[in-house]
Amino acid sequence: MSVIRVGLVGTGYAASARAKAFLADERSHLVGVSGSGVSENSTERTAQFANQYGMQAIAYWQQLIADESIDLVVVCTISSLHGEVVKAALEADKHVVVEYPLSFDVQQAEQLVKLAAQKQLLLHVEHIELLGGLHLAMRSNLSKVGKPSYVGYRTINPQTPAPKKWTYQKALFGFPFCGALSRVHRLTNLFGRVNQVNCQTRIVEDAEDIYFRQMLSSGRLQFESGLIAELVYGKGEGLMVYHREIEVQGEQGKLFFDRNEGMLMTAQGTSVIAIEPRRGLFVKDTQGILDNLTEGTPLYVSAAESVYALRVGDALRRASDTGESVVVI
Repeated sequence: MSVIRVGLVGTGYAASARAKAFLADERSHLVGVSGSGVSENSTERTAQFANQYGMQAIAYWQQLIADESIDLVVVCTISSLHGEVVKAALEADKHVVVEYPLSFDVQQAEQLVKLAAQKQLLLHVEHIELLGGLHLAMRSNLSKVGKPSYVGYRTINPQTPAPKKWTYQKALFGFPFCGALSRVHRLTNLFGRVNQVNCQTRIVEDAEDIYFRQMLSSGRLQFESGLIAELVYGKGEGLMVYHREIEVQGEQGKLFFDRNEGMLMTAQGTSVIAIEPRRGLFVKDTQGILDNLTEGTPLYVSAAESVYALRVGDALRRASDTGESVVVI
């Protein structure tokens, strides 16, 4: 394959980051962009985006996928549409890149992975959290604490008032640990497979509005290794202090990361862990995609790995719905 001709579905932050990365690489050419068709100003926003990055504005994502000149479809739209758009693109014999989650439906996600394999097409689910300095610092220092027994991972983002955007619509964003799948995937990538989960969730909705005001979910994961992990994800109103922190307790020490600062604590003392900034992650991901398509270089994550994390996220959803422990099959 010579120059990769790219179509984008979506006009938000991720789509902008992708457009800049593809424009900067001579192995790719941006053909067109379509919006989700969900928001009232979708057509106007699509036209502005297309003009900004020198692309064709395409009214509907179905038309973009039908364009035979496009080799690669990059899905950066609302999460609830991912499965539908990816399925249509694969059936049209396009390579596909999609922001997580691949689908809200685990069975559909698994079928999409099989479909891509059958057609020998690339299906890449973006997980740039694995490329970031925090994850790399955790991975390189895990062995220093011995066998891990406990992980606490807390992300809380106070927003008052809660913003009026699709990530604050339950139907579009999905269950917290599916819509914010990177939290689960970071743990499964580092610590392996999960046996069972528990979860409690609170969503404060506005009876007169389609947007929720608060989402707060707390999950407990028991890994096959015996490790216990506690996950907390919250955003919106009624939350006062921002948190983004991870703690790992092991037989020989403890790792603690708070935003962009890390510490290793052992019997020998405490040392600071340097964490590289998050800049340029979409560029790295995009370069990996083009390396794969032009040279066959393996990517840093497989779609199957993302689907396994989604299976765990969906188990947390079922545990939250039923109030019971759920075994992860």
